[in-house]
Amino acid sequence: MRLPTARRGPATAALALCVIALPLIGPAATVPEPAATSSAAGLPYQDASLPVADRVDDLLSRMTLDDKLGQMTQIEKDALVPQSDLATYRIGSVLSGGDSTVSPNNAQTWADTYDSLQRTALTTPLGIPMIYGIDAVHGHNAVRGATLFPHDIGIGATRDPALVQRIGRVVAEEVSGTGIDWDFAPCLCVARNDRWGRTYESYGETPELPSAMATFITGLQGETLGAAPASVLATAKHYLGDGGTTGGVDQGNTELSETELRAIHLPPFKEAVRRGVGAVMLSYSSWNGIKSHANKYLVTDVLKGELGFTGFVVSDWAAVDQLDGQSGFTGAEISTAVDAGIDMVMVPHDYKNFLTLLRGEVTAGRIPQSRIDDANRRVLTKKFQLGLFDRPFTDHSYTATVGSAAHRNLARQAVRESQVLLKNDGGIQPLPKSAKLFVAGKSADDIGNQSGGWTVGWQGRSGPVTDGTTVLQGIRAAVTDPSRLTYDRYGNGVDASYDAAVAVVGETPYAEGKGDRPNGMGLDQEDLQTLARLKASGVPVVVVLVSGRPLDISAQLPDWKALLASWLPGTEGAGVSDVLFGDYAPTGKLPVTWMKSASQEPINDGDGKAALFPYRYGLTYDATNPTPTPTPTLTQGACTARFRTVSSWQGGYQAEVTVEKAGSAALTGWSVDWERAGSTLTSLWNGSLTTAQDRATVRNAAFNGSLLPGATTSFGFTANGTAGTPALHCTGN
Repeated sequence: MRLPTARRGPATAALALCVIALPLIGPAATVPEPAATSSAAGLPYQDASLPVADRVDDLLSRMTLDDKLGQMTQIEKDALVPQSDLATYRIGSVLSGGDSTVSPNNAQTWADTYDSLQRTALTTPLGIPMIYGIDAVHGHNAVRGATLFPHDIGIGATRDPALVQRIGRVVAEEVSGTGIDWDFAPCLCVARNDRWGRTYESYGETPELPSAMATFITGLQGETLGAAPASVLATAKHYLGDGGTTGGVDQGNTELSETELRAIHLPPFKEAVRRGVGAVMLSYSSWNGIKSHANKYLVTDVLKGELGFTGFVVSDWAAVDQLDGQSGFTGAEISTAVDAGIDMVMVPHDYKNFLTLLRGEVTAGRIPQSRIDDANRRVLTKKFQLGLFDRPFTDHSYTATVGSAAHRNLARQAVRESQVLLKNDGGIQPLPKSAKLFVAGKSADDIGNQSGGWTVGWQGRSGPVTDGTTVLQGIRAAVTDPSRLTYDRYGNGVDASYDAAVAVVGETPYAEGKGDRPNGMGLDQEDLQTLARLKASGVPVVVVLVSGRPLDISAQLPDWKALLASWLPGTEGAGVSDVLFGDYAPTGKLPVTWMKSASQEPINDGDGKAALFPYRYGLTYDATNPTPTPTPTLTQGACTARFRTVSSWQGGYQAEVTVEKAGSAALTGWSVDWERAGSTLTSLWNGSLTTAQDRATVRNAAFNGSLLPGATTSFGFTANGTAGTPALHCTGN
């Protein structure tokens, strides 16, 4: 274990004290403010022994208006020309957008780039460090060779908050190894329409899943921000309702009552705030016609006021410039956004004009100084808590962890847990390792396809975009005799001599905008032709579906003996073969409802629409006996409760309990109780716990108490002791 002081290299005093001539921010005729004192040595804000609030107060008292406006400004690294503008304009934050990179693209170059920029930032009179943000949304996905985990929809299928926290820790270590200190993750959106191109960025369609997976925040930041090495600022995004737009249109309009918005989309953010998330990013979308970036009620009144969020709010990429529907910043757009509660604006390019306009709005009185000070206090507090003033440079002890074997092993575990077995006729899975197999499909041997969007580029792309193990490579490593395995992408050459054919098909990479599917949601022509060749051979077909959402497959499903939803597994494709061959039994459950037809969209749990596979569906088998394993159910009155052991270890286990509404009347609340039999619950999510004698009772949380007939929700817990099969008693009201 490294000491916290080793997180970043010590700043040199010379850098902190260097004074440069700063050109004026704003129109040439404006008289510059007096420069801050050049003698910063020994000032209270530099004293690491003082409380953070005292350090912030002292620094704020010494900052000029230009210092403060700079702290509210975030710019793209590649727009920073020359680099000295970082100091000249007192810029507080830099980011790398989805296509921003370094050359050569490796962890060391990223770390060197970060340190170079930080040295420039520290040359301002007050030596205020920058904070650097990046979208590490399924691992440190901008860096070639980093460990890439399944995208969030696959992680949602695991229903394993403890695993998610471990993933967050790995991401924090790899991000820290490149110097970067701020991650634009997790995405806590609730995806309600699978046509949306960002569905794969959602943990699931009901609020309890993203709420439970908010453990990622603790993994990134630690229990307390900055208290341990490799602490990275987390960002809950996108606030609010981006997964609920009409038609699933990206950046569209979420047309819901406030009651519905609060019930469906707010709970994950409430949980994020409870966990101390450092930043919240706003959504491009609108709520009933009002853009989130202009919605003071949602940002200031609800998020900062009602929920008590004390971190800072950042805009999305150029989103403030979208407020009036015209290209180019205006003072009105900026004042509207800042008044709404935005503390930092992701500009990201035209920072000189932005700062000129922001300064004009302040000097004209349209943005009060108190709002500027509040924004700065929020941003600076996080910088101090992260330790940036005391340890501003990369901790290179983490650089070598990027893409390490230990990290990849955890990603492989995440892939295994994310697999959802949807069909298994005749118990064809697990496949015998000695079988003669034919493997086909465009995604069988394509690391880009299986990693999806936001992989070494914003939209991602097919091909060998980064280092890892493809699904085909995982299959080859698993079989006992690789000479009995044949691969052809298009299915050419298959014949009846094979025991089974594995088709790895699905979507090719995309991100928001380009990923929206307003029309058909089926397989493409190449996939359909490949599957037709396999079917014609008469060989049993096992389909591995690589996709960021459910696809319209009802017409083809009868031709398949088995269907495994693999989502977008990332770089560790061997996790798929682990399940195909039974080294690990599938445990994943659908985080979304699987449509019978695209015409059903939106389709969600409890809405009464007949699904091809319902929310929470997923088959399993014992790795040594492929007979489906039943889950115990006890019906009592108005609801049923089902217990499942998610994982176990020496002296403890993790479990999930599913509550389903029985009968014809809706529930407004529920409780589940059982005999603990000596077990002690150590953590609980999506409910509240009480214990009496040797009995545990879990009652619904505020967001998951209402259930329509047939609808389900779940809670989970970890416990000491041995997992058994408790008799659950469910009571509804």
